[in-house]
Amino acid sequence: MRDGDVAVLTLDDRARKNAMTVALGDALRSRIEELRAAGWVRAVVVHGAGGTFSGGGDLAMLERLRSTPPAESERFMLEFYARYLSVTTLGVPTIAAIEGAAIGAGLAVAMACDLAIVDEDAKLALNFVQLGLHPGMGSTYLAPLRAGAMRGAELLYTGRRFDGREAARLGIALEALPAAEVLPRALGLARTIARNAPLAVAGVKRGLAIDPAALARALAHEAREQAVSYASADLGEGLRAAAERRAASFDGR
Repeated sequence: MRDGDVAVLTLDDRARKNAMTVALGDALRSRIEELRAAGWVRAVVVHGAGGTFSGGGDLAMLERLRSTPPAESERFMLEFYARYLSVTTLGVPTIAAIEGAAIGAGLAVAMACDLAIVDEDAKLALNFVQLGLHPGMGSTYLAPLRAGAMRGAELLYTGRRFDGREAARLGIALEALPAAEVLPRALGLARTIARNAPLAVAGVKRGLAIDPAALARALAHEAREQAVSYASADLGEGLRAAAERRAASFDGR
């Protein structure tokens, strides 16, 4: 959707709460490539359809990867990350409008944006380890970058849930607001940015941008470690526990 000089990217697979799938990632990357070639874009808002930013990784995809050879799953994950993190290749400021849930890889995509406005009652978590899975989607780089080294580590080690109010206190979001105000505030902020001198804003973006080399190193590590996780009994237990809505019991195998 276009709003003047602002582009709105919508994650839209609401039947699955905008779970991170290959198809959704392909659609997002295709739209981002269009925006990179467009001359009118001065700011971009990313949000999720149906009142949810993203419920996180597609559990069916994770189950399939359990039977994939490690080298193949490592390559797959690097390609998978690239689909969603193509948002970091835009040369204009990006704003995540986080309503409802942003879980795991979904929250990582929101953290990859330059700014975020969050629903104060949002359900947020980097819950990878609770599934028996190493964190991915750049979260081992992005969480410490946004929340600070020790708090980012705590969120990754525990996988605990937190809300939008805490996200704002931690610096993961700029502001926490009632859900109905999140997208309008993100759009208003994007319009304010879009009214400014585009060359100057682009220069600020380059200066503040995520370090692509540091992100690439984190992604390479995450893909290797996730390949190890896919072969583990712990991930099988984590997926069963999620399906059965119970706490997992891991034994480190």
